[in-house]
Amino acid sequence: GNFEVTKEELSIIRAELASKFPEDYNYLSDAYVLSVASKPYSKDPTVRRPLEYTMEKLTHVMQWREEAGAPDMEELVKLANGPESAPAAVEEPEKLTKAKAMVTALNSGSVYWHGLTKEGKPILWIRTNRKPWYPDVDAEVNALILLADAGIRAMPKDCTDFVVLSDSNSPPPPNPSFMINMLKALVRGYPDRLNMLASAPIGSIIQFVMNLLLPLMPGRLASKVVLIGTDEMQEKLTELLLNGKDDIPTFMGGTADHDEYYPVEGSCPNRGEGTLKFDYFGMVERLEAAVADFEKNGGAKKEEE
Repeated sequence: GNFEVTKEELSIIRAELASKFPEDYNYLSDAYVLSVASKPYSKDPTVRRPLEYTMEKLTHVMQWREEAGAPDMEELVKLANGPESAPAAVEEPEKLTKAKAMVTALNSGSVYWHGLTKEGKPILWIRTNRKPWYPDVDAEVNALILLADAGIRAMPKDCTDFVVLSDSNSPPPPNPSFMINMLKALVRGYPDRLNMLASAPIGSIIQFVMNLLLPLMPGRLASKVVLIGTDEMQEKLTELLLNGKDDIPTFMGGTADHDEYYPVEGSCPNRGEGTLKFDYFGMVERLEAAVADFEKNGGAKKEEE
């Protein structure tokens, strides 16, 4: 369980973050700060994390965001979606190059937010068969940072974490440097954000990836990774997804057609005057609408007692 955090403690943490990171401090919601501060201490689970430990953890998150350029990722999407003759594109060619590389990673449609769990947690879907064999590691990680932040901004009021569902039917050969950089980003930039990562079906590549990553994961994170066999997939997804069976996508044996919104790159129109084909802004709007709908209907679907 979690421990209590007082209002005074919350305001101390808030004030400290605001003075150190004036540009970006609103990124962390009160609900998230409380969720981090109220966790059991890893060195002694019978007590709460000390306030200094929480401060240090959150400060590290904010420093990592600064170093990774996280607050500017959405601006890069807009840059890559505009013409190359735009003043911003002409004045900062390196920025444009970074933006175009990130948008290329998005365009594969291999990762996107769509729908919620019964508890209102946003769901990040991973279509491993759309991942490139030879990824641009930095661009792929930047695309994940962009997406993670978009999902976090759209979360219901008291929600602090998300769920990742991976269709691991025919993944590309594992790329260890991408895997490790992605894990580093998750651990440093998004502690306590992952509620669960479920991957189905179980194959040799996924087992290889798990054997590579599990020893590198903090205990709390490792316990959130679930591998699901084909036989139990329908039941697990029905329990998890907001509208149960109706939300199971076609690529996992259901009827919900994600390709209507997130087709393969070859079927995507260009979104603007640049290189963005992936419907990033539509995805954000749909997620915000799903959350608004969820909150209007009174929040989490409680299981019958």
